[in-house]
Amino acid sequence: MEKKSFTFNEIKQKLVNYCVYQDRCHAEVEQKMREFLLIDEAKEEIMLYLLKENYLNEERFTRSYIRGKFYIKHWGKNKIKINLKQKQISEKLINKCFDEIDDADYEKTIKKAFEDYYSKQKGLKEYQKKSKTIKYLMSKGFEYEKINDIFD
Repeated sequence: MEKKSFTFNEIKQKLVNYCVYQDRCHAEVEQKMREFLLIDEAKEEIMLYLLKENYLNEERFTRSYIRGKFYIKHWGKNKIKINLKQKQISEKLINKCFDEIDDADYEKTIKKAFEDYYSKQKGLKEYQKKSKTIKYLMSKGFEYEKINDIFD
């Protein structure tokens, strides 16, 4: 496929649009830049521009990512953390932004996921239902200690 060539300003505008459409992290913007054959100085200049003009804001990205994955996808903190780390977000920033999730909402979500899944387990012994449900909730990213609290 023929690579269309763009001017520096066209590329810069494309990356602004990319960030405006949805919050992005640095790693995503760097990945997107690879589509364009840019020298390092140009990449750096665009990156600084995006940061300076607040098109790119790692904390805002992290907060909106956490809200979306929890409130829409119902992921637990472990799964959210793993996915953010893959996007090269620091553990410190992730932990700072977890206050986006209300503790009461978190517990309610675990309970609801537990009840929904548990009630669908038919023809199993009690301990099998329990262990399948724990496995399921852990795969959704909920912490073992929090899941165990439900049984108490």
